[in-house]
Amino acid sequence: MKKRQTALAAMALTASVALLAGCSSSGGTSSSTSFSKDAKGALSAWGFDNADDVGTSRLDYAKKQLSDVTIKIDQTPFDAQKFTTRVASGNTPDVVQMDRQFVGTYAAQGLIMPLDQCFSAHDVDPKKAYYSSVIDDVTYKGDVYAVPQFYQPPAIITNERVMKAAGVTDADIDTSKPDTLIAAIKKMYKASGGNPSVLGFDPVAGGAAGLWVLGYGGQIIGSDGKPTLDDSKNEKGLEVLKQITDAQGGYAKVKSFTDSFDTFGENNQYVKDQVGAQINAQWYVNVLTPFVSKVDIGAVPFNGPDGKPFTVASGTAFVIPAGAKNKDAACAWALDLTNLQAWEAAGAARAKTLEKTPGAINTGLFTGSPEADTTLRDKYIKPSGNAGFDKAISTYYDVVGSGKSFGSSPAGQQIQTELNNAVQSVLLGSKSPSEALKDAQTASMRAYDQSVKSSK
Repeated sequence: MKKRQTALAAMALTASVALLAGCSSSGGTSSSTSFSKDAKGALSAWGFDNADDVGTSRLDYAKKQLSDVTIKIDQTPFDAQKFTTRVASGNTPDVVQMDRQFVGTYAAQGLIMPLDQCFSAHDVDPKKAYYSSVIDDVTYKGDVYAVPQFYQPPAIITNERVMKAAGVTDADIDTSKPDTLIAAIKKMYKASGGNPSVLGFDPVAGGAAGLWVLGYGGQIIGSDGKPTLDDSKNEKGLEVLKQITDAQGGYAKVKSFTDSFDTFGENNQYVKDQVGAQINAQWYVNVLTPFVSKVDIGAVPFNGPDGKPFTVASGTAFVIPAGAKNKDAACAWALDLTNLQAWEAAGAARAKTLEKTPGAINTGLFTGSPEADTTLRDKYIKPSGNAGFDKAISTYYDVVGSGKSFGSSPAGQQIQTELNNAVQSVLLGSKSPSEALKDAQTASMRAYDQSVKSSK
């Protein structure tokens, strides 16, 4: 897989996930959704594969809190078929880490437990402990089915060199004013031999479709979990995306060009001045920090039609499968990995790591918890000496509270796939936004009806 494709996959709603699972060896199977604080025995977990300093510090913290629990972690990656087979066979893991977009699907199928009693047993109010958009991601039919961790909001990282050379300012990179944005894109866009050599703006259409649809007032999933892709309000985001790609040689040429980016390397698109601006999740600021002397970046938020910053929630979460043999320990472990003290341990570990690298920049941790984010920002995020990076870091902190959930549905994965298919057909000119979204809705409803039928 190309590096560029890997980057897009990390932003995509159907992002690859690493799950926590394994064979439990403690006690008998229980389908009860009641929980107690009595955590002891053996706990199996699947994941935390290749955990970095942020992961290992939290694992160490949680282990110390659960002295009566023996924790075994199988670090093999997630396989959806393997997960459902294990649950069906009774070879059930105690706790699983997954992308939050999978939670609604497994909740509807009865493969994971509602965790409202888990939270209450530990005196945690999820509506106060996490951003509303984050908890909405893991809520299905009024019940919370996962313990969230991480929150990677997208925003727009600008390339100030390209912008200045074209006479474009940050104020021109305003998604709430498509005409202004398109004019700025045309000023920055360059072509060689009929193909793009500099994109004025990379909207990351294949990985950030949901941001564009929701950002312009659309809705992907209804409160009842049904797909709402044919909502007429969804058309605006697709129309703007098409205007952006058409202004830069068309979608096929734009995609071919972006696929060639050395996204994680020393010749990335900001070093090589191949973009004037680009949609990126917060983690990409970390990717650029080793090249601080070679790039001139800034950032602006994605603005909704009202001119206010807008972003979408994404990230991972912990679930407890139905039939987990040690759900009390699983509940306690998941909460201990994501409480304020765990994040403080992670913040200290990250700061210590960065101290070993001269000139390194602390870009912050985005945890899903407003309290943890604020605490770590206040303690560790200081002026770096690079105004552009400081602005980028500040922008992501500024937008994190304005996020919106994609919604939770039994057919969540299929809805995201059909939305991406609709976007591609519109950008290639084979369908109008209305036609593409209607077709996507039909396919999504078919998947939704099948999911609901199979869960009964």
